[in-house]
Amino acid sequence: MSPGAAPTASRRVPAPPPRGWARRAKRHRTVIAAFCTLVGVACITLLPFYWMFSSSLRTMENMFSIPIQWIPDPLNWQSYVLAWQAQDFTRYFLNSGFVAVAITLSNLLLCSLAGYSLTKFHFRGRGLMFILILSTMMLPLEVTMVPLFLIIKQLDWANSYQGLIVPFLVDGFGVFLMRQYMLSIPKDLIDSARIDGASELRIFWMIVLPLCKPALVALAVFTFREAWDMYIWPLIIITKDSLRTLPLGISLFMSSYGTSWDQLMAIAVLGTLPMILLFFFLQRAFIQGIAATGLKE
Repeated sequence: MSPGAAPTASRRVPAPPPRGWARRAKRHRTVIAAFCTLVGVACITLLPFYWMFSSSLRTMENMFSIPIQWIPDPLNWQSYVLAWQAQDFTRYFLNSGFVAVAITLSNLLLCSLAGYSLTKFHFRGRGLMFILILSTMMLPLEVTMVPLFLIIKQLDWANSYQGLIVPFLVDGFGVFLMRQYMLSIPKDLIDSARIDGASELRIFWMIVLPLCKPALVALAVFTFREAWDMYIWPLIIITKDSLRTLPLGISLFMSSYGTSWDQLMAIAVLGTLPMILLFFFLQRAFIQGIAATGLKE
């Protein structure tokens, strides 16, 4: 350096980023974007439920007011009391609960037995039988409704609980679900129990069913929902008020009190509550059962 020259500051070279930093940053951005997307989809999905609950707390004067009252003011909790007293909804809830529980329990037992026989026993025509069971899933209730009604009428089961329950004791989807899940159970485990002298029913009850808990929970949620929301079939065979289920009670309430929108929404909220609670408490096992169903073919 010459005597008259000004000293120059030393330049620092920035240190290179740690290895994998760019990859981790990209992964974090992807996770954040996916989280934001899922939150947005969840909000859109829950919007109708919030609208229903919000409408149940509005007064009739504010029901269709503009701008929309997303948070009702004042809160009209009285609509729940008035709606419950307008019809015999206690009886309707009990009827729906009894029918839904009976159909769910029968499907859990019979579909599990069918799935066990289709996976752990070898007999002629097993594949054809499974295909025939799957083919029943292609026929909606509207196709089989007339012959099924004629059978129920011949058995004199109209206006009865057995008429509501017996046609839905077993379902092709339930057999498919349990069969697919039971394929993941090791056959050596069952063979060991047979060598030890255990009967087939004991093997099924003590070994197979405990291992199928996630699939049973998933099947229970699906079946209970279908039975709880069933409307067309009870509408056809039930004419007595004491045997009406909740959907029929809501339909009767709409025809009798169609202008009481706050009370109608209140009953709809109460009718949705059992399914929300059921899924809330069983969601972990439900997701496990659905995820593990298609592991094997």
